Amino acid sequence: MTLRLELLAEIRRVVGFDACAFLLTDPETAVGSAPLADVPHVSDLPRLIRLKYLTKVNRWTALGDEPVALLQEATAREPSRSMLWRDLLSTYGVGDVASSVFRDRFGCWGFLDLWKSGAAARFEPSEAAFLTAVAAPVTTALRRTQARTFTDRPPHPLRPGPVVLLLSRDLEVLGQTPRTQEYLRILVPSGHKDPPIPASAYNVAAQLLAVQAGTDDNPPSTRVHLSDGQARTPAAPTAARAASTSCGRPDRTTSSTVISGSSGANSGRRRPRPPPRARQRGRETMPS
Repeated sequence: MTLRLELLAEIRRVVGFDACAFLLTDPETAVGSAPLADVPHVSDLPRLIRLKYLTKVNRWTALGDEPVALLQEATAREPSRSMLWRDLLSTYGVGDVASSVFRDRFGCWGFLDLWKSGAAARFEPSEAAFLTAVAAPVTTALRRTQARTFTDRPPHPLRPGPVVLLLSRDLEVLGQTPRTQEYLRILVPSGHKDPPIPASAYNVAAQLLAVQAGTDDNPPSTRVHLSDGQARTPAAPTAARAASTSCGRPDRTTSSTVISGSSGANSGRRRPRPPPRARQRGRETMPS
């Protein structure tokens, strides 16, 4: 997280923005694993994630050779063409969004959305040019940071798993297996009394919705790397979909997020393949 906070501070020297969402992604699936967000209402986080994944306009997986795209420019000054803006960001008074993807020949390492508030607010061409210029060095920094999480560590006792978290299409929690909370406390260490729900689980479920909607075809899976050398892999099996009746709301399609894990090199399980060398204004954070 420290690296991304430092990067945001440097970007802010040149680019003005009022809110942001900066995610690390699994380099193979491009699904978010470790978000750092400074957004107006943290309670809207599940909705924000779902809409981000379902929106085709300036989706990080769809950006071409140019790693930066502006909402107003991409929609020909009709931002309502973006589902994310139409259904949520417009209610925040967001005028423009600058979207960046951090991708190289080894994979996709993260993406960043910067929001500028005000009906007439726009990102200047010079700001977009700066974001484009820094995209390559930021990509390299993110890749190197994530690569360190694949170093060998001493063996660590494995917890029984996997565990399952059942979410609705609106990313509401419908159910979970008995040891799910234990896993979630590891993924999101916090002193809060509220049950922890890692944004990585929301991202995986949202990616499943995107696959079902035909927005994207990457697998709904991501790897979350912990400081002790372990990895957790939230994944949404496409077979785990069912019509469910819950809380008086019939026929709500649900998806399950399965969280499995592996630890050090001597754990007896195959570790994830390492990458090639080479304010409350709501903040939801994960280690980076």
